[in-house]
Amino acid sequence: MNFAQRQRDPRKHLVGIGAVILFHAFVVYALVTGLAKKVVEVVRAPIETKVIEEIKKPPPPPEIVVPPPPKLEAPPPPFIPPPEIQIATPPPPQPTITAVTPTPPPAPVVIAPAPPPVVAAPPAPPAPAVVSAAVACANYRQKMGDASFPREAARAGLEKGEVLMQFTLGAGGEVKNVKAVRASHPIFARAAAKIVEEYQCQGQGHEVVVQVPFSYKME
Repeated sequence: MNFAQRQRDPRKHLVGIGAVILFHAFVVYALVTGLAKKVVEVVRAPIETKVIEEIKKPPPPPEIVVPPPPKLEAPPPPFIPPPEIQIATPPPPQPTITAVTPTPPPAPVVIAPAPPPVVAAPPAPPAPAVVSAAVACANYRQKMGDASFPREAARAGLEKGEVLMQFTLGAGGEVKNVKAVRASHPIFARAAAKIVEEYQCQGQGHEVVVQVPFSYKME
């Protein structure tokens, strides 16, 4: 069965028509029996309205103001007259002789001049390092082996002598500042200086001090 056939079913239309007839019958019954009039009268009954007033709280009792207590002032002290004091008159001063010693004038103040400021001396340069000639000079042994007893010392009658020579070895290997630190005789110092000046040394990168001892003995 499709939807069109269900719409044309007469049984459904009969149920709807019956419901409409029953509703109209109820309306007619209400009009005949006066039920509608009673409903209207109930609706028209007067509506009572009451105004409810707000309950006000009673005002608080008035505050009782207590007066301050009276101030009690102490009575003034009784007047006591001061005692009478008798002041004795001092006797007149006796004449005296006062010796006045003259004060010598103060000695003149001598203002000494301020000492000159002390200037600190500059620090001394560090002394060069002392090395051996046998290490720094390549021909040291050769020159020392060639050294002989000075003829001048032999003519002077000297048989032996001691000399300590010192020189500065420059950074490039140059020999300079040759001098005798100590010598038993100047003849030996001059002979040792000639040998030192012939040294061939290697530079140490900076200046160093070299000391060479000499010992002379006639054989």
